[in-house]
Amino acid sequence: MGALRVWRWISETWRPGFGAGVRRRDAGFGTEARRRPQPQASSKSKDPVEDQPFPGLLRTENLGVEELVDVLKAAVVDQKGRPGELTLLSVLPQLSQALGLGHQELQIVRAPGKEASGLVLLSGCPQTASRLQKFFAHSRRSQRPTATYCAITDGIPEPSEGTVSVALRLERVDGIDLAVPVASPSRKDILEGVKRTFSHFHVMATGCGCALVQLQPLTVFPSQLQVHMALQLCPVLGDHTYAARVGTVLGQRFLWPATTTKPQTQVLDEALLKRLRLSPSQVAQMPLHLHLQRLLLPGTRSRDPPSELLAPVPSYFSRTLQCLRLSQK
Repeated sequence: MGALRVWRWISETWRPGFGAGVRRRDAGFGTEARRRPQPQASSKSKDPVEDQPFPGLLRTENLGVEELVDVLKAAVVDQKGRPGELTLLSVLPQLSQALGLGHQELQIVRAPGKEASGLVLLSGCPQTASRLQKFFAHSRRSQRPTATYCAITDGIPEPSEGTVSVALRLERVDGIDLAVPVASPSRKDILEGVKRTFSHFHVMATGCGCALVQLQPLTVFPSQLQVHMALQLCPVLGDHTYAARVGTVLGQRFLWPATTTKPQTQVLDEALLKRLRLSPSQVAQMPLHLHLQRLLLPGTRSRDPPSELLAPVPSYFSRTLQCLRLSQK
């Protein structure tokens, strides 16, 4: 299939130690998260989650070039075919040297959004990249999802399963491009960049007023899944961009107008903060709990069934599952 590399992306950074976690079956994120061994409590605290509210979160601004290269090198989870030059962000020359690669340029074929975690698919073979893109495009036209995300939402979607369908456009607000819903788009709107978006959702588990949700986008649009969950009045935890569109009056949720609502730190009620063992000031550092968990790839031959890549959730995601006592139905 040519030079193909898959990485695990964790909230604007790369996480090592993922290779052993790749599996060809259901990841079982709700159950396995609770079974993972927990770090020993220190003498100062009997509860490790209080000392590390977002374990495993690694910010690139805290790394030097050499450290980032080491993390990137360790984050390769799958490789097929001959290697090519790994062209990624600003550490490309150093990363190529560290991996011992040639000079063939890689390109990103599939990746989660900037703030989401999960699988990143790269290819150094133009023919392979083209074949993969054709596979993904054909799957979208056939309404067959190839990407499966998991998310933890503030609130429980009702009904527990369905499809979100909404037209979206990008609007620049204070230097930020935001996805804004468009009601009854005209043909002119479509020509000017408005896109009809679709996503399947399925509630996998509930607990403490939150939900573990499986999401399968059928279209590609920036921040599509975050906007879709906000429209369900259940924003994704750690969504400091679109959660502000959901307001509450006397315990009832409603949508603020998207065109007049600016991004701000997500507001969580006192009971949820207590359950998550977070202070109000820590919420601003909460990462987006949206994870690209599974990708389908075409088989080696046209008659072969698609293959599957799985990524376990990050440590902070597992911690949140534990705090909320989320368990699969």
